[in-house]
Amino acid sequence: MKGGTALGRVLGLGSAKQGAHHWWLQRVSSVALVPLSIWFVLSLASLPLGDFASVSAWIAASWHAVLLCLFVLCASWHSQQGVQVVIEDYVHGHGLKVAGLMLSNFAHVLVAATGVFAVLKVAFGTH
Repeated sequence: MKGGTALGRVLGLGSAKQGAHHWWLQRVSSVALVPLSIWFVLSLASLPLGDFASVSAWIAASWHAVLLCLFVLCASWHSQQGVQVVIEDYVHGHGLKVAGLMLSNFAHVLVAATGVFAVLKVAFGTH
C-alpha cells in the first residue's frame, strides 16, 4: 500500500527521493570549500606584492594551479547547487522554473570553464 492521495499516485506526484542527496552534495561541497578558501586567502595574503607578475608566478607553481582549479570548480558547483534550490523553491511556473534551471546551469558551467581556463592560461604562461 502506497502513501499519498489517489490523485497524487495517478499523476506521479510526491517525493522524487532526491532531496537528501542534493542536501548531502551541498554539505560535501561546503566542507571542501573550507580548507580551499583558507588556503586561497592565506596564500594571497602572503604574496609580497599584488602585481600581475607576483600573482602569475604564484599561480605557475603546480600545486597552486591545481588547488586554484579545484577552488574554482568547487565554488561553482556549490553555487549552482544553492541557486538550484532557490529556483526550485521560489519559482512557481513550470516553464519559468525549467528555463531558470537551464540558464543557471549554463551560466555556472561557463563560469567554471572560464575560471579554469584563466588559471591554466596564466599557469602555462600563455598570457
